[in-house]
Amino acid sequence: MSGNIPVLCVYGRTLPEAWEKAVLECWRNGAAIKTEYDKPGDPPSRDCTMMWSVEDPFAEPRIHRAFPGGLEDLEVYRQEVVEGIHDHWIAPQEGKWTYTYHKRLFAYETAGRTINQIDYIVDKLAEAGHSRRAQAITWNVAVDPQTYDPPCLQRVWCRLLDDETGTAVLNMNSHWRSRDAYKAAYMNVFALTELQKTIAARIAAKTERPVRVGRYADLVDSFHIYGSYFRDFEGFLRMVEKRTFEERTWDSAYAEPMFAEARERLRREKGA
Repeated sequence: MSGNIPVLCVYGRTLPEAWEKAVLECWRNGAAIKTEYDKPGDPPSRDCTMMWSVEDPFAEPRIHRAFPGGLEDLEVYRQEVVEGIHDHWIAPQEGKWTYTYHKRLFAYETAGRTINQIDYIVDKLAEAGHSRRAQAITWNVAVDPQTYDPPCLQRVWCRLLDDETGTAVLNMNSHWRSRDAYKAAYMNVFALTELQKTIAARIAAKTERPVRVGRYADLVDSFHIYGSYFRDFEGFLRMVEKRTFEERTWDSAYAEPMFAEARERLRREKGA
């Protein structure tokens, strides 16, 4: 034991390919480290610092069948991050949520002001696509260190680079202090790449020139698989071993009916 946390790196063309590689790399080469959530008898987690990159976030297949949760849950989560449908659930004084990523990115509160950081990214890159300053943060030093479950996502950074045809390409990086590799990372990145697409469309509208979605890179300080669910995780390992990649994934077209059901349910809830 060197005392050094492993630093691992994987690449994939599609989102499910990159996520699957990242989870397997953590499992095979991560260190055994305890967590603050362990119960008596839980094995230590597998943990590493991970950088994983998705070359083409909207290439199909886009959905991994093994992500924990249903397809309707995935659409709800996308709307939470991109559209803020559950920002009204923030009520720490009532023991409820202390933040949402949408609220921190689109309405960050500081010094009596509310700042839309996504507006800033759009405006900055429309003005100077090569700028290194187009970023948004989530951490609030006044409140987050004291909470039980502070934000895992820390920062989003964007930059434009023209491709060989002269078309602007929006690259996005995100930086996380902590991430459940198996039970959270896929849904997180599904939603953040949807945000990436939204930002690209807004820059295109502002500049009146095409902007396409480019690669997405994800840096995680602690990318971990909890010992508490190692037994359940064996099902993921068996799937990877016994099924082809096509059998482990779905195209977006397959998921769209479930996404539509989720959108209709949310519409009804909003109108109730």
